[in-house]
Amino acid sequence: MSLFKLLRISGPSRFSARSAAYVGKAKYDYDLVVLGGGSAGLACAKEAVDSGARVLCFDYVKPTPAGTRWGLGGTCVNVGCIPKKLMHQASLLGEAVHEAVAYGWNVNDQNIKPDWKKLVKSVQNHIKSVNWVTRVDLRDKKVEYVNSMGAFVDPHTIEYSVKGGGPKQQVTSEYIVVAVGGRPRYPPILGATEFGITSDDIFSYEEEPGRTLVVGAGYVGLECACFLKGLGYDPTVMVRSIVLRGFDRQMSDLLEAMMSERGVHFLHTTIPSSVERQGDGRLLVKYRNTTTEQEDSDIFDTVLWAIGRKGLIEDLNLPAAGVQTKNDKIVVDGTEATNVPHIFAVGDIIHGRPELTPVAILSGRLLARRLFAGSKQLMDYADVATTVFTPLEYSCVGMSEEMAIQTHGQDNIEVFHGYYKPTEFFIPQKSVRQCYLKAVAEITGDQKILGLHYIGPVAGEVIQGFAAALKSGLTVKTLLNTVGIHPTTAEEFTRLSITKRSGRDPTPSSCCS
Repeated sequence: MSLFKLLRISGPSRFSARSAAYVGKAKYDYDLVVLGGGSAGLACAKEAVDSGARVLCFDYVKPTPAGTRWGLGGTCVNVGCIPKKLMHQASLLGEAVHEAVAYGWNVNDQNIKPDWKKLVKSVQNHIKSVNWVTRVDLRDKKVEYVNSMGAFVDPHTIEYSVKGGGPKQQVTSEYIVVAVGGRPRYPPILGATEFGITSDDIFSYEEEPGRTLVVGAGYVGLECACFLKGLGYDPTVMVRSIVLRGFDRQMSDLLEAMMSERGVHFLHTTIPSSVERQGDGRLLVKYRNTTTEQEDSDIFDTVLWAIGRKGLIEDLNLPAAGVQTKNDKIVVDGTEATNVPHIFAVGDIIHGRPELTPVAILSGRLLARRLFAGSKQLMDYADVATTVFTPLEYSCVGMSEEMAIQTHGQDNIEVFHGYYKPTEFFIPQKSVRQCYLKAVAEITGDQKILGLHYIGPVAGEVIQGFAAALKSGLTVKTLLNTVGIHPTTAEEFTRLSITKRSGRDPTPSSCCS
């Protein structure tokens, strides 16, 4: 008999003191077992407990090939959104210090450079504090937690190992939610895992990255390349096909142009062939241009793989539960249910859904409310806003221009667009060539807006509010009747009067034009 069964038989029932919103079936040890202690799993577990469910959460982090591991909280807290945003901020602060001279600050910018080890330590100290707060929060909310990897024995039974060895333990649950997320992929080439690192490693990397090859041009690759450049290192981005696949093409091209202008190098239509450690410790990377078939090589201090992520299904023993998968992800329906009715999946592990932390959190909460609180509300995966945290950030919500054309037809959409000049860019004479925004809308009636796109300062902060408006049926008429806050860059959305169809120049003559 497991320790949890003994505690539940001999100890006082905390369930009786909680809300009676849900009454589980006594034949199971738990009402809900959650596999995965990341954003989705924790949100689901805590929401379920608030409704009176008996909940157990498993979480275990396998070390990366480079030996990196982390605590409770999942990708976002440990190796994703949080450390990425902190590194991004560190990069922007360095840029701001140099700009301060133009604003009259007496700064000796010739000697300003970051201390990589101090930055990494500061970032990791914050992450560890979040890990601790997360553990305390689970304890306070009475979510039972086991630092172990759980795997299916049958559709209602999970098996796990205990610390210190000994026989494996088993628990049963009425419902099971899989929320194990994903991890970065490595290319199947010589030296990839031995000498390369990923975003799972860079935020705790002890050595200065130096000259870095970033392989992959999705948002993770571009963000890493940009904060490395901003911190004074020399990144090169290797692009297999296109930059930011799946995003609006015009905005992606503008983002690449911005990065090139700031000194980030690009190797287009190129794939790596091998990575070898040289006698001096540096890395020789051989690669091939897939267009010209020309082979070449170069020397780097660090190779960072950013070629996508895979779902962590290999250790779950899903066949024992009969759960259907596709391309290392779990297939679910509109209620997050798998083909096994009482087994669900949320977060990055599910197939064909946005891999974003806020999506994971909300879908986990809504699932718990449906299971234990009588809710009928489903997760709406449409029109989810997102941001690429590059020096000029790119944020968007809704359809890309290409998607709108494909869905509605070229003649049925109107694109309002414009370049703009952030007021704060003028004194330090920062480039405004890529500060651009557009609204993709229907062409008839009040012109319902299908998508909003913005490149510029604090893009995520700008688009967040517009995302709520778009989900509420925002139209061009309403947008243009909204009074802007002057002088802000978000105000530019309320002044979009030039369409691509008109052929007029979308470049303003002044900050108030």
